[in-house]
Amino acid sequence: MPTAEVGVRGRTRGLLIQALYQWQLTGHSVAELENQFRERAEFARIDREFFEELLRDVFKQRDELDAIVARLADRPREQLDPVELAVIYLGLVELSRHLETPYRVVLNEAVRLARSFGAEDGHKYVNALLDRAAAELRAAEYRAGRQH
Repeated sequence: MPTAEVGVRGRTRGLLIQALYQWQLTGHSVAELENQFRERAEFARIDREFFEELLRDVFKQRDELDAIVARLADRPREQLDPVELAVIYLGLVELSRHLETPYRVVLNEAVRLARSFGAEDGHKYVNALLDRAAAELRAAEYRAGRQH
């Protein structure tokens, strides 16, 4: 579970990874997932609007997200670890739809989540894929960040 120093948004992302993982395994609808996660005690300690917005964004953008993964990954989506794919989906949504969050924050959070919930070296794969995605989705910000 995420550490105490993680803020509200970090806790929210951690719960989102769990919801996205569950969705991949069960195929539950966004409404079913929202209802289930509202019942959890930790839901009171997160940014509920952010949770629901990002969860819905992943569902709405699923085809676009899968197309990005297909273009940037070195293997088919079906061969990706479900936890890592959940982190990738979340990172891609934040990179594409939440420009208020700096791309480096998105990547750092993705690495943290992959380390917390994923396989031993999964964070390296997540970081590499999302770094390539940031170069495309946030080209100007990415170039500016590389110059410093």
